[in-house]
Amino acid sequence: MKTPQQKKNQRLILLIFSMTFIPFLIAWYFRENPASLTAHTNHGELIIPPITTQPLNFVGFDTFSRDNMKELPGHWVLMNIIPGTECAPVCLDALHKTKQLILMMNKDLTRMRRVAVLLNEATPETAETWWHEDTRLLRARADADLVQKLNTIRKSNVPDGLLLLMDPLGNLMMQYEPGFDPYKVKDDLRKLLMTSQIG
Repeated sequence: MKTPQQKKNQRLILLIFSMTFIPFLIAWYFRENPASLTAHTNHGELIIPPITTQPLNFVGFDTFSRDNMKELPGHWVLMNIIPGTECAPVCLDALHKTKQLILMMNKDLTRMRRVAVLLNEATPETAETWWHEDTRLLRARADADLVQKLNTIRKSNVPDGLLLLMDPLGNLMMQYEPGFDPYKVKDDLRKLLMTSQIG
């Protein structure tokens, strides 16, 4: 029969064990479920782990883009994805929203760039109707490696109007569904740019 003191000591030992074991359980949970750490701090969906790109993944679609594709590294990049041979209304809407979004960034505008990325072939004549008079938009064809990476993110179902955010190191780190709210994207960008030591 245990004395009251022995029972008290046993409870103390269990308490100490719990205090050391529970933090390890919590750390393990967050390691296995990293999205739960940030589920309520951003509007876009984090890409976990981030997908690393290379400058060569982006092939300039026209002369202006080929001459200026070097602008992407070192900047935060709003990437409009055009998966098909046509840019549907939701795709055109996304291009317009990112154009307005850049203007809303005010003093941070110089830290950002925009690029439309085509995953399929399109004639220059057809494509010109998509970004008519959008003179600052970079246009690129995705190489096979980038197409494969995008299919990994979206399980081979890349939708029209998808917006990706790429950091200054070339990591695709956040995605926004078609029909995204530019003000919510702006909110995420403000937080990222405020804390970022790069770009």
